[in-house]
Amino acid sequence: MLPQKVSETIDSGHDHHHHDGDCCHEHGGKEHGHAHVPLWVTMLGGVLVLNSILAEWIYSESQFHSKLSALAGALILGLPIIWAAIKDVAQGRFFMNELVALALLAAFIGEDYQTAGAVAFFMLIAIMIEHRTAIGAKTSIEQLIKLTPRQAKKLLDDGSEVEVDALDLAIDDCVAVRPGEAFPIDGVIVKGLTSVNQASITGESLPVDKAEKEEVYAGTQNLTGRVDIRVTRVGQDTTLGKVKSLIEQAENTRLPVMRMIDRYTGFYLPTVLMIAGLVFFFTKFNIDRVVAIFVISCPCALVIATPSALVAAIAAAARLGILIKDVSHLELASKVSALVFDKTGTLTEGNLIVSHMQPAKEVELAKLLKVAVIAESQSNHPAAKAMTRLAAEAEMSWKEPDSCEEVAGRGVIAQSGKTVYRVGRRSWLEEIGINMDGIVEAQDKQTAGKSVVFVAENDRALGWIALSDEVRKAAKVMIAELHNMKINNCNMVTGDNASVASSVAKEIGITSISSECLPQEKVDFVEELKKRGHTVAVVGDGVNDAPALAAGNIGIAMGAIGSDIAVNSASVALMNNDLRRIPFFLQLSRKTSTVMTQNLLIGLFSIIGGLMLSTLGLLSGVTAALIHAVSTLMIILNSARLVRQGEELEAKAAQEHE
Repeated sequence: MLPQKVSETIDSGHDHHHHDGDCCHEHGGKEHGHAHVPLWVTMLGGVLVLNSILAEWIYSESQFHSKLSALAGALILGLPIIWAAIKDVAQGRFFMNELVALALLAAFIGEDYQTAGAVAFFMLIAIMIEHRTAIGAKTSIEQLIKLTPRQAKKLLDDGSEVEVDALDLAIDDCVAVRPGEAFPIDGVIVKGLTSVNQASITGESLPVDKAEKEEVYAGTQNLTGRVDIRVTRVGQDTTLGKVKSLIEQAENTRLPVMRMIDRYTGFYLPTVLMIAGLVFFFTKFNIDRVVAIFVISCPCALVIATPSALVAAIAAAARLGILIKDVSHLELASKVSALVFDKTGTLTEGNLIVSHMQPAKEVELAKLLKVAVIAESQSNHPAAKAMTRLAAEAEMSWKEPDSCEEVAGRGVIAQSGKTVYRVGRRSWLEEIGINMDGIVEAQDKQTAGKSVVFVAENDRALGWIALSDEVRKAAKVMIAELHNMKINNCNMVTGDNASVASSVAKEIGITSISSECLPQEKVDFVEELKKRGHTVAVVGDGVNDAPALAAGNIGIAMGAIGSDIAVNSASVALMNNDLRRIPFFLQLSRKTSTVMTQNLLIGLFSIIGGLMLSTLGLLSGVTAALIHAVSTLMIILNSARLVRQGEELEAKAAQEHE
């Protein structure tokens, strides 16, 4: 870490944004940044220091020109650093940053201006390396902000358009978006067809076709056709706003190792001062060794070891539509040893269709479907949508019920006047005394691999409806990849019946199945795995599985785009439904842990090794500054490797769509 803000910016046009990934570190609740000096000033100071070295050769008989040039360069480069340290001390803040200022003061006292100038130059170069690295979360947020247009074309009642500030739009306003423009807000298409590039939100590399009544999201790009959209969310409530908030939330959280570094910084500076004092005394006041000790002790490489890896990993994950709410979840994911999957909407597409209907004796087929639709008309469950869709296709009309209530994990109850309708499990209907006489038992070929719900009116069962779902194509690949990672404890826990669960599990390669589970039973299953010593990741759709997602060590919400429930209940939100993102996320967490360990070793080796060499007089101040810059660069480059993780997954997805 280097001294705090020496100037307002490294170059005009960049403002300050302090965060862990930018090597800003907190101590005692106060932030410490970097010494920021414009690039041209740094280069000017460097040229003057280099000129002093050349002047020594040219004017060997007189050192006046050399010393003058070195002094000028040292003052230009060193005074901003010293001034920043003085302001820190005046405000009662004593931090590692002041080590560099002490090194410069020691060099000035010893009239070693070349060393002072070279040390300041290399330190400022190290700052620029950190500040300009492309892996910072600041860059990610700035890019997200740029995705959303500031202006929008609002449609008036007479059909004309007026350009307004996007922030002034209200819910239910209508906006026109032409090809090549970005959507300014979240909305629903009310007119037109188009293709949309959603890569900024979901990580999908290919465009998605959108028609009327389908949702579009702020920051995504309209590619092919003009569409009119009705505004559904604005400002921070948009999906892009949530993405931005999640990235900020992740970068502002801290790992235990980062908090440990903070805890011991109060002991670090006094220790270094004590070592420098002892060396200064026993070497008969050798100022060169003291300068080297102060410079090599500046622990910037150690401090950025963890944050640089984390922001690189967060950037890689976000590129693929994986949003991590807390960086500690990234560390915890590397230890996952068991996974628990929901079935519907997670391992299957969640697009249920009615495959068979069997009315009870003396009950018409239309009556069975109509009662089911009345009961389910206010539900968002995939089964409800499937039955409603079929009724609409049959041009069936029905009256909305007076009230509707979902019974978690069992079914739904609706009431119209004095008539009560129920749709749900057979066991539930039997428990409450529904008459099941006249129900025709299902044949295996009719219900194999399908979900079955029973329909009742008042106290009589009217029949059953079978619904089928398609297994996701990537599910089998995902399970195989998890096994390759030595994660063999994969479980499917579902509220569906045993035959359906068994059929899906057999197709994708899962051997552990728990069927007909209520929400609390799913939670109990997760808790039992945790008691057996497993670190558990729960994967669900984020709507029906919120309790189980919250119960796991890691909760992963599938298809969380636009879903508040998914974002709130899970640790990690997948903005699309590609199951291959799950093993990638777990693999990324493992690689991130490895890189953080490597970075910490590089930082520790450079500091401890440098201190030993400096104490023995084998390391000059200039060389110490160079080692500091090199170790910082090594850590940043090592962390930057994580940014490219997942490129093969993007390429594979693109090939599959060709």
